[in-house]
Amino acid sequence: MRPITAPRRAGAVLAALALCLAAPALAACGADADTTPPHAPAGLTAQAGSATSVHVMWEAAAPADGVTGYQVFQNGRIVRELPAEKTMVDITGLTPRTAYSFTVRARDAAGNHSPAGAAAQATTPAAKPDDRQPPTAPPTTAGRAEGPRTARLDWTPATDDTGVTAYDVYQGGIRIHTEGAAATSTTLTGLQPGTAYSFTVRARDGSDNSSPDGPAVALTTPDDPAQGPGTAPGAFTAAASPGTVDLGWTAPDTGRETSEYQLYVNDRPVTVIQFGAGAVPKGRAAYRLTTTEPAGTAWTLKLRARLPDGNWGAFSEERRITLQG
Repeated sequence: MRPITAPRRAGAVLAALALCLAAPALAACGADADTTPPHAPAGLTAQAGSATSVHVMWEAAAPADGVTGYQVFQNGRIVRELPAEKTMVDITGLTPRTAYSFTVRARDAAGNHSPAGAAAQATTPAAKPDDRQPPTAPPTTAGRAEGPRTARLDWTPATDDTGVTAYDVYQGGIRIHTEGAAATSTTLTGLQPGTAYSFTVRARDGSDNSSPDGPAVALTTPDDPAQGPGTAPGAFTAAASPGTVDLGWTAPDTGRETSEYQLYVNDRPVTVIQFGAGAVPKGRAAYRLTTTEPAGTAWTLKLRARLPDGNWGAFSEERRITLQG
């Protein structure tokens, strides 16, 4: 495109600009235009959650791909468009006892679309009319961290009068994963290193009735040495005086001021320590805890920080003290 000279009318300038904006991939609009598409989404799964819904999930794109959104296709027809931070969706309004095929494409800021990833198939179960009874909660759940970004959950099967069709994993009341009716375990990926998590599992039947939560599973992912500093408060100290306990620690390096900490005594959360705006300690933090418990009482103490993403970080070292009278 030639430079626009002064004699040209404003209307012509606007028309030329509009043409360039409407076709950003044209070489004439700039030699540096981005025409490289993102990689195809990987790890696509599709799991029928009820007679009329399927839960579709895939792996997040690598940061280098610059993905800004995803398109979800059902039998070759686009049915959802999602922002980059969403990597799962429930497709609803489906027909019972029907096979479906799903694919996903990624989109970047320049409007380039990836190829479709490998397709995932799911078949919806038969509908159960007038079923309003939810399944029982999974009786037991257990879990463990298997790395800085991975955890495994296990549960015992729930029961339902018409049959369980899916198990949903929740974190903080938000569904983050779905497994099929035969599953009794799952592996969760994409977690944050050095971070405390609490997960629950619910059973679901073919009429989309969900059970209560099963027992909560609390776990902390280990730090990732390659990522830099961990999320645990450092150099934690606890000193008892008559009627008080003085705590001290160094804030973790999370990239932001840390203003909220959760204190545990004898493995139970007892209080949340909050520092208001303008009062967040620089470097070393201190807090005095008052107590009326009898002298000679043994305490073990530890604390963890609230991270910028809202999760709790890893626990500090544990300290043991004996209260004084």
